[in-house]
Amino acid sequence: MAFDLDKFLENDKLKIGDREFKSRLIVGSGKYKDFEETAKATEASGAEIITVAVRRVNITDPTKPNLLDYIDTSKVMILPNTAGCYTAEEAVLTAKLAREALGHGFVKLEVIGDQKTLYPDMVETLKAAEILVKEGFTVLPYITDDPIMAKRFEEIGCAAVMPLAAPIGSGLGLQNPYNILFIKEAVKVPVIVDAGIGTASDASIVMELGVDGVLMNTAIAQAKDPIKMAVAMKYAVISGRLAYLAGRIPKKMYASASSPVEGMIEVNKKI
Repeated sequence: MAFDLDKFLENDKLKIGDREFKSRLIVGSGKYKDFEETAKATEASGAEIITVAVRRVNITDPTKPNLLDYIDTSKVMILPNTAGCYTAEEAVLTAKLAREALGHGFVKLEVIGDQKTLYPDMVETLKAAEILVKEGFTVLPYITDDPIMAKRFEEIGCAAVMPLAAPIGSGLGLQNPYNILFIKEAVKVPVIVDAGIGTASDASIVMELGVDGVLMNTAIAQAKDPIKMAVAMKYAVISGRLAYLAGRIPKKMYASASSPVEGMIEVNKKI
């Protein structure tokens, strides 16, 4: 029987909180030339979640160009993020404003600790997460690739954890696969690799580790052709997921014949 990709995607859904998604690719909305390009790339990617920096992208003021005029929210969920916040208090306030504007409590929690690396401040992030979870938010925190901290976020009730692959916007690809594997072993909530993806092969590599999803923005938005890159990322994520579920062969030091040796025709030796 032929493999039915559509059926596979229908049955292999990503569950976050009380929602399910066929696509395991999450895209961002920044760095595009305009909202029209954002919408086209999002559609081409097949993503069902798009993150929006509430402090930077307009989704609240109907008198100005608004991303919500370009995204079909019946097909794609707007996931507000708290990018640009440097304290727990700022992040909590931003999340509350987003919930009021969008009518749902999903939030990608970012509390940045350093302007140069854009690494998250884990102390402030944990503080904000505790407050938001208690107030009924579905919290997806952006974190360092630390399995101990990932477990802490799960324990306080976060719906997923989002460890970085590399610094935001760097395009370096996955730098520490072992920590991502440790995180996946440590928690039961979805692990969504966030930040640092540069190209389609990077997306496949992280998905082959068995993570539940991958989020990217710059890799698509800043590509020479964002639409083509969005399509490439769509299939890279699917490919990596399938490769993980299929199970790769063990690595070996030496060659191993791919054809069977039984029944080989023996050439007469010259005497």
